[in-house]
Amino acid sequence: MQSTYAYRAPAVSPPHLNLSNSKPRLSIASPNQPQTQTQKISQYRYYNSDGDIDNSAEVKFTLPAHVKSITSTSNPFVKHCVKLRHSSSYRHFHGSALVVGTTPIREICEFQKSSEERTVEMECLILLDKAKIPEGFNNSTRTLRVSALVMKKLSQLQSTESIEAIALMRFPTSYFVVGNHQKDADCRKWFPAPHRILVLEGIQDPGNLGTLVRSAVAFRWGGIFLLPGCCDPFNDKALKASRGASFQVPIVAGSWQHLEALKHEFQMQLLAGHPASNDELKPVSQLSQGLADSLADVPLCLVLGSEGHGLSEQSLRECELVSIPMARNYESLNVAVAGGIFLYMLQP
Repeated sequence: MQSTYAYRAPAVSPPHLNLSNSKPRLSIASPNQPQTQTQKISQYRYYNSDGDIDNSAEVKFTLPAHVKSITSTSNPFVKHCVKLRHSSSYRHFHGSALVVGTTPIREICEFQKSSEERTVEMECLILLDKAKIPEGFNNSTRTLRVSALVMKKLSQLQSTESIEAIALMRFPTSYFVVGNHQKDADCRKWFPAPHRILVLEGIQDPGNLGTLVRSAVAFRWGGIFLLPGCCDPFNDKALKASRGASFQVPIVAGSWQHLEALKHEFQMQLLAGHPASNDELKPVSQLSQGLADSLADVPLCLVLGSEGHGLSEQSLRECELVSIPMARNYESLNVAVAGGIFLYMLQP
């Protein structure tokens, strides 16, 4: 049943990302339900075409300005943060994610300080009740003090001894979700430095995706392009694996149509990692220093396929295939391991 909404949120879930763990619910007050001072609830209603309330809609959550500390795990803000960690559609609706740990938060802050453009915004810094603000953090950021039980609930860890801080971060402005209807999307605004772009296709394991994002940042690649079937780069496990790198590199989620537009706009060459085989109808080159040197001045898109199914037929057809030479007859490497080798060898 198609819905017609009385109110539309500015942020939407990317339709092609894997949102299988999403359970959107309506969170609005009934006419007779009084609002508390600890929760700000929208009065907007969502209606479908039959005039009934649509219970699949979400309502934005806002932490009241006067709240400085939280001690209960049943507090609405705590529930909001937990849901941000567990639900991709909820994250994209609010445009926010939780970053757990002092080190990744500090790396994001240092990146923002060194960046010419402000792309990252910290909504709230969550600290243990009597903890000091860690060195290198922005003292002007809103700070929320929480009990050890709340910190444990938010971090999803058995012990909070190693967790000094959690940050509620807005999605970076360098993150774009391009819809299928956007045929004439301006790909020049996606990547400021499109000399080296990592393209991921159907990477569903968040640990692998996060590791690849971090490796791309470490080896100075200009951005990440996510083809359909990839998991959410702001997934809890992906953020843990990337250690905050998802906030430090442009990420675009789109289709092959948009990738083709990017290729033509910047005259990019498409390479794809693929195991060597004598059965291939298309030649497979071997990754080498000589190959890397010959491509040093060529703008590249490197395509890496899914863990279980490899490259799609379109990738096999459109890309030049490159394999990693290996001793013995190993069929393949883990995509994050193989990706790290490609990213290092082909780095700008």
